[in-house]
Amino acid sequence: MVPVFKITNNYLTIDQLAEVRGLGCKIELSDQSASLVERCREYLDKKLEQQQEPVYGVTTGFGALYNKSIDKDQLAALQKNLVMSHACGTGEVVDREVVDIMVILKIHGLSLGYSGVQLSTVRALVDMYNSGITPVLFRYGSLGASGDLAPLAHLVLPLLGMGEVFFRGERMPSAEAFEIAGIKGADLRSKEGLALLNGTQFMTAHGVVALQQARHLAKAADLIAAISLEGYDGRVEPFFSQLHAIRAHEGQKRVAENILDILRGSAVAVRKKRHVQDPYSFRCIPQVHGATADAIDYAVAVVEREINSVTDNPTLFPDDDMIISGGNFHGQPLALVFDYLATALAELGSISERRVYRLISGHRNLPEFLVANPGLNSGFMIPQYTAASLVSSNKQLCSPTSVDSIPSSNEQEDHVSMGANGATRLLQITSNLSTILAIELLTAAQALEFRRPLRSSDHIEAVIESFRKEVPFVEDDRIMYTDIEKSRQFLLKSLL
Repeated sequence: MVPVFKITNNYLTIDQLAEVRGLGCKIELSDQSASLVERCREYLDKKLEQQQEPVYGVTTGFGALYNKSIDKDQLAALQKNLVMSHACGTGEVVDREVVDIMVILKIHGLSLGYSGVQLSTVRALVDMYNSGITPVLFRYGSLGASGDLAPLAHLVLPLLGMGEVFFRGERMPSAEAFEIAGIKGADLRSKEGLALLNGTQFMTAHGVVALQQARHLAKAADLIAAISLEGYDGRVEPFFSQLHAIRAHEGQKRVAENILDILRGSAVAVRKKRHVQDPYSFRCIPQVHGATADAIDYAVAVVEREINSVTDNPTLFPDDDMIISGGNFHGQPLALVFDYLATALAELGSISERRVYRLISGHRNLPEFLVANPGLNSGFMIPQYTAASLVSSNKQLCSPTSVDSIPSSNEQEDHVSMGANGATRLLQITSNLSTILAIELLTAAQALEFRRPLRSSDHIEAVIESFRKEVPFVEDDRIMYTDIEKSRQFLLKSLL
């Protein structure tokens, strides 16, 4: 039996979204949410019957055309035209996982009862999701203010029988997919096109997926760093709790505790060391990894606030008899935190690559490039090049997007967040980071073998045993790009 997740006005979290996707849940509106949607629509219909004053986006044009009044018999056509004209996305196709989360987020936002859409329109989105139909979206087009207009236009085109979708493993016209699935689209009325297109769901969905990946990679980074520490014969004193108790950063404390837990029982860790100090890339693991952990926690809080916000415009308040045209669609809160998160994730890769270098440098009784007969064999020389290339790429991707703004709509929209560009690049950064960490894992596992017959902790030895089933020890030079990819897949699917 397929599990069902009910959309309510309760707080929706990133973990819940991961569960919905992981379990393959169908979604449905709660009775409470359905009632809120219907109540708001009834209020809008009555307001339009009584009010003579123009209502932005409902009885007027959009953006710089706000001063153009629209006749009542053209209000439905206005909304359809809006969706069609705004579907101007370009670039590579957006991952289906991101798009499916966008649909859930749009349903959730509309179901809070401030947008004035028809219940039938929200249910059309639910039917599309539950049928496994994913709209085709493109990476570029959103400025991150007035919401994610172009991507959201592509998201809802299928409701009008337009655009393309992925369905049953194929890319096809949306009308064809809806017919096969036996579901109906939507007949838009006043305000609905604007409610569907205004919003930050494109940015937010990218943030959700990036944060799900970031949390996994941050945990993996701690474990891999611990293996590197063992391979490098590093000291454990920098992880003692007394040191971190006198600096009040929770991430730092958590990472230090985690590393000590991973190392517990290791004969390598407790043996007497000749060196009195380790390089920063080992000694400062709690401080660097911990700062990234804190940044991830902060980003989760911001993104979850956005998930549970109403970000379309104008917004309806039936209890107060108000329709307010404002700026909740502006992506600045997300744009700023995405810049912060990008830098924090890039730093995990930066310190990881430095540990890779230390392990292949021929110090601490390790052979140069971690291979017998260096010279005849290049060993792990070039994986470090690849890691360095990816680290440099991530540094370039960390150029802040939130400080940029290009006015649009004849300067009516004269300051935009560019948060969508900040959002999409996060997934490239996490992809690069996964490969950098995979290279460190590959290198650290190799280095640890040179500490035999000493054994590391039970935790680390179990990881190495499992890893060796996928990637054998490197005796002599061999093609290594396949080893890197196997290490990356192990990191993503098996590690932790």
